[in-house]
Amino acid sequence: MQSKRRIRRIVIVAIGLFVLLACGWLLNTGRQLLDPRGQSFIQWWTGDDDVKQSLITAQREACPGAPFVLPADGFVGLLYNDPRGPYSGLNPHQGIDIFSSQPVGVTPVYAAYDGYVRREAHWTSALIQRVPQDPLTGEQIWLYYAHMADEQGNDFIEPAFERGVSEVFVEQGTLLGYVGNYDGNIPSRIGAHLHFSLVKDDNGAYMNELDFDNTLDLTPYLGMEVNYDSADGRRVTCVP
Repeated sequence: MQSKRRIRRIVIVAIGLFVLLACGWLLNTGRQLLDPRGQSFIQWWTGDDDVKQSLITAQREACPGAPFVLPADGFVGLLYNDPRGPYSGLNPHQGIDIFSSQPVGVTPVYAAYDGYVRREAHWTSALIQRVPQDPLTGEQIWLYYAHMADEQGNDFIEPAFERGVSEVFVEQGTLLGYVGNYDGNIPSRIGAHLHFSLVKDDNGAYMNELDFDNTLDLTPYLGMEVNYDSADGRRVTCVP
């Protein structure tokens, strides 16, 4: 009898936790959908070509007073510190996602700044760029570019950056490859986009980009408001 009661209590607690989590998810989702930043994302996925075009940022030159250029044209949909799915408040987005309205392999990706490009031998769709001197702080930093391949792992990276290459110097604006939708052999969930982030240095090596604390807000580097906490949900442009 006691074991049955114990099992019943466990089941009740489990159901209670599930309900609380479900309610929290629904409230968070509702809040995000009402937020202008969430509404622009809905417009991107449901709008026609004219609507999508109105959300695209095409900025081939650095914004006034900013050192970086936006590495690809597109809709800057997921922002830095973004809690929206597939991320969360506990695990926010470490960079920005620039979505393309074109098929994979078409939208160019350019170096955001001068630096030395590396591609690890096991990397299918990504490059990382060492910048010896952060133009804002003087410290070494790293720029990470990802998803430059299709779902099957056929990469769109320029031949100069073959697997295993290291310390290839490029100037700002150099073509690195093209936007793809590779997601680690998992069917793409959010379409063709470039993930771009700024990664801290650890004694000459880049830190783990998957850890949010190892990245920096790109806002002052791009001269664009790309932090979820302060962006207003409209098309990203140079800060006046």
